[in-house]
Amino acid sequence: MADTASTGTVGIIGIGAMGRPMAMNLQRLGHAPFVRDVDPAAVALAQAEGLVACDSAIALAERCDTIIVVVVDAPQIEDVLFGDEGVVHAARRNAHTVVICSTIAPADTERFRDRLSMHGIACVDAPISGGPARAADGTLAMMVAAERPVLERCLPLLRDMASSLHLVGERVGDAARVKLVNNLLAATNLAAGAEAFALGVRLGLDPQMLLDVVNTSSGASWIVADRMPRALAGDYAPRARVGILAKDLGLALGMAGEAGAPAPIGAQALAAFRAALDAGYADLDDAALLRALLPDRF
Repeated sequence: MADTASTGTVGIIGIGAMGRPMAMNLQRLGHAPFVRDVDPAAVALAQAEGLVACDSAIALAERCDTIIVVVVDAPQIEDVLFGDEGVVHAARRNAHTVVICSTIAPADTERFRDRLSMHGIACVDAPISGGPARAADGTLAMMVAAERPVLERCLPLLRDMASSLHLVGERVGDAARVKLVNNLLAATNLAAGAEAFALGVRLGLDPQMLLDVVNTSSGASWIVADRMPRALAGDYAPRARVGILAKDLGLALGMAGEAGAPAPIGAQALAAFRAALDAGYADLDDAALLRALLPDRF
């Protein structure tokens, strides 16, 4: 049974590929989260699964103490927090803690923290990794940065969402930095994996045999092991969209540029993602990087 003594009532804004399974996991554990999304289809699906939907971010904030944000990008966070119907306009906002699980630039995380603080709202920097299946069973990886009193208040809830909870420090923005470093590596591994498998296929090798070899050899990586079986099966139903990882990779390269850190391999990976975007694959699973290289085969 959930420990709600410290975090109180929970709401989730953004119930897409990650937010909805996160909400279902919290419901299973007894948190009974409220949810909000601008997509009517997402709301209808959530309601069919027994979740209680609110018709605006402010309506959710009026009912919740801890608000988890799982939208796509910084402009969407800007809207749900500070827009005309945003969280900060709720009458009971001083009770709130906002947990930002979206992958965004560290500077945006810091900016949101500062603006929330002006309204008496605490902020937890908590990007996530692991995909919908791990969101559903509460085994996400989560990187967390927050002031210690805020973190201690939220820890029971965060542990219900993530089995790998990485406490990176008290400086909000550092968890976003860690997540972008991780996603830089994930994206470059995926792009390299797609390139290698495309080569194998052009050489006449059986791709399933090649995957079996790679997964037990020095070329193995988590993301290739996760994505290539879907690509080989032609299964591009989006668990993690091409457009999302391309966005994250662009943010990581921007961060690298600001730090004066060369990232030529990441830049090449971004070119591969842009080719997939140009092919119209933005809303497909990012396993579609292989299809972008071999459209007649996969």
